[in-house]
Amino acid sequence: MLEIFSYSFMVNAFIVGILIAICCALLGVVLVLKRYSMIGDGLSHVGFGALSVAAVLNLSTPLYLALPVVIVAAYILLRITEKGRVNADSAIAIISSSALAIGVFVASINGTNIDLQQYMFGSILAVDKSDIIISVILTVVVLAVYVLFYNKIFAVTFDESFAKATGVRTSLYSIAVSVLTAVTVVVGMRMLGTLLISALIIFPSLTCMRVCKRFKTVVICSVIISVLCVVLGLFTSFYFDNIPVGATIVIYNLIGFLIFTVLGLILKLKKKH
Repeated sequence: MLEIFSYSFMVNAFIVGILIAICCALLGVVLVLKRYSMIGDGLSHVGFGALSVAAVLNLSTPLYLALPVVIVAAYILLRITEKGRVNADSAIAIISSSALAIGVFVASINGTNIDLQQYMFGSILAVDKSDIIISVILTVVVLAVYVLFYNKIFAVTFDESFAKATGVRTSLYSIAVSVLTAVTVVVGMRMLGTLLISALIIFPSLTCMRVCKRFKTVVICSVIISVLCVVLGLFTSFYFDNIPVGATIVIYNLIGFLIFTVLGLILKLKKKH
């Protein structure tokens, strides 16, 4: 079993996968509770468009283009929804579908041989040293934000109006979460793909909410579930040929969600009796 760690690309995948799993879980709890869960899906499509353009331009490091583009998209998306000009679902749908169309159009019209399937469904081989560096920095920042501003994040997540009334700069925290989500999506989509990275943001928190009722418990549980699914997905993808890692990780998340849903129902029945 340990032979998997003799391959450098698998070691890179485990490092990035576990770090991204932690970030997705922590950010996912906030996004799901604030009903911004589909923002990850929208931003991943923007990332796909940016990566396609970067590939056409033959950029050696596509992340240098994708990161700023997705961060700007996250900021614009947040501002549009905050001002109420367009509701969140509509704004995400407009931006994500447009970005996805641009990505496919640019790749097709240029005639460049771009592996769009790798971008859409991810690849273990796509992970490199730059992904590791960004993942480490990102995880440190996300953990620092959670530890230092836990109470304010809790307040903004559950009652933004009350938090604003008590002097908390709610817009600043919303921007921080959006930017961190954007970076997480760009790094994570290289391994999981644009179509599946949002699942790692949504599933762990929703899974744990089936059983856990306290915010702190949901956060801790989400991190554990997220990391476990990524590790299982990587092992499965390595030992069974032709199984995409992204799809495998999402399937494990789905299994976890179903198990926790059943456990939640059992616990409810026990309380009634």
